[in-house]
Amino acid sequence: MTDVVEYNRRAWNAQSLSGTNEWCMPVDAAAIKAARTGKWSVVLTPSLPVPQDWFGDIKGKRVLGLASGGGQQVPLFAAAGAIVTCIDASDEQLAKDGEVATREGLDITLERGDMADLSRFEDASFDLIFHPVSNSFAKDIAPVWAECHRVLKPGGRLLAGFMNPIVYAIDWEQMEAGGPIEIRHPLPWSDVDHLPEDQLDKLLASGAPLEFGHSLEAQIGGQIAAGFSIQGFYEDRWSDDRYAINRFMPTAIATLAVK
Repeated sequence: MTDVVEYNRRAWNAQSLSGTNEWCMPVDAAAIKAARTGKWSVVLTPSLPVPQDWFGDIKGKRVLGLASGGGQQVPLFAAAGAIVTCIDASDEQLAKDGEVATREGLDITLERGDMADLSRFEDASFDLIFHPVSNSFAKDIAPVWAECHRVLKPGGRLLAGFMNPIVYAIDWEQMEAGGPIEIRHPLPWSDVDHLPEDQLDKLLASGAPLEFGHSLEAQIGGQIAAGFSIQGFYEDRWSDDRYAINRFMPTAIATLAVK
């Protein structure tokens, strides 16, 4: 089996280059101009803006965008006055951040790497970590939480978004074809371990990213086990009607955790 991190790096490079993925579209000059005056918002999950009080005053603070490439979030933090680093597995997603930084005269440090390996950063290096829905592409998230805790300063904040695992239990092909929503898959879910061989081969041939549906125990309990205190929580769903499950329940979760 191809290494998951390397495979997903190439998959997200292709997504970023496609010009069709909404999470690969850099912010425009107007958004940067507004952020310079303190008017900005970002999402951790598909639709809802993150409450501003989750950030506090980020001016002069050291912020890490964790698996947060794409030119959408970290440029706004930099324009708002933060000292920003972005680490992402995808070269092309990082290039989007670099594109905005060059265009707008922003200072952003770009690092290519695995979200579960922050060994290049010293202990207590950051005041805040922004981690939008992305650990669906990591096979094991316990190291992600442990590394976040290590590199945050005491009192530092981790803002994380992730999918409700129920998303991975349903039969997506059937739902998207207009059929009923049915529970078909075991949880926690792994494309690598649970897809039948023919379906996995089809997915790999398509170049789509490999995904993993982590349990709530791993997502929320994992942060607590790493040493965080959960101090904020909300749920979200997609903003359109592409997915029938939207009508019945939220599908994404955001947490504010403090070291």
